[in-house]
Amino acid sequence: MLDARSALLARNWWAIALRGVFGILFGIVALLMPAAVMLTLAVFFGVYLLFDGVFGIVAAIRAAQHHERWGLLLAEGVLNVIVGVVVWMFPGGAVLGFVLLIAAWALITGGLMLASAFSLHPSHGRFWLALGGVVSLIWGVLLIVAPLAGALVLTWWLGIYAIVFGVTLLVLGFRLRARHQDISGPYARV
Repeated sequence: MLDARSALLARNWWAIALRGVFGILFGIVALLMPAAVMLTLAVFFGVYLLFDGVFGIVAAIRAAQHHERWGLLLAEGVLNVIVGVVVWMFPGGAVLGFVLLIAAWALITGGLMLASAFSLHPSHGRFWLALGGVVSLIWGVLLIVAPLAGALVLTWWLGIYAIVFGVTLLVLGFRLRARHQDISGPYARV
């Protein structure tokens, strides 16, 4: 079962890599525009979560079509879509509420990713998936410890988090791509 799930993730390497690219792009925007109003940042983050959630749901659907375990992928994708919609619909909410919402999302997502890492074969990038989960958990704890930090500091934290998280998913995606090509040969279907 471990090898089947690893092979499934290897077939869907592109979705994981694309999630990483969106994370990196979001992080760069957050670092380059630190004076942006928290309202604008909330809208950008909401859009990022929507895209990330949709790609997570796509990965879960593909897993279900192959009669593989898909529950954790779906849970993460749905959570990201829900949080993205809430953030996008209520951008004028209190900064503290926004910070705590992001903290809860990061903690839950990090926990789900860390749990998922133990079901991924080590040769398919278990370490990178676990590292992404740990980064999410650290990000969530930092937000809870300092919720009233200024918008500028929050923007920097979010940018750095998104870049590190994106890089871990990008590395995982390309590691899975290499494993998929090893298994399927150079002319494998993407």
